[in-house]
Amino acid sequence: MMAGISMAHAPYRSTALAVADLLNGQVQVMFENVVASTEYIRGGELRPLAVTTTTRSALLPDIPSVAEVLPGLDSNPRFGISAPKDTPSGIIGKLNREINAALADPEIAAGLADLGTALSPGSPADFGRLIADETDKWGKMVKFAGIKVE
Repeated sequence: MMAGISMAHAPYRSTALAVADLLNGQVQVMFENVVASTEYIRGGELRPLAVTTTTRSALLPDIPSVAEVLPGLDSNPRFGISAPKDTPSGIIGKLNREINAALADPEIAAGLADLGTALSPGSPADFGRLIADETDKWGKMVKFAGIKVE
């Protein structure tokens, strides 16, 4: 959308099948997560064009970010933990404190960094704003692209 490029979506039953077709030249390009493709890249089997985050990946620092060419582009995967709507605030607070403490542990943080994960601990309100912002951003993209449920 931002680059004015038109691509056809080719659905696959698994990432492994899609990567196999990419390696064999059956498809020309693929959007894949950094962790799953790093070994193929380091082994010279895949040529990365860019990462779709706002900054370069710590796992592949020589690979540019698309945002370097298209400022504002950010397709960074987001991970978080949710609980049922009626969960008492005391339980939410305790879970939040414990999760943030775990993310502050150097061993856990290093393990997640090895997987290409950028940590962004915060409050339940921070996570709620992130969900709302991402929903708004991707909703606009879906409308712009005319995507419909099949």
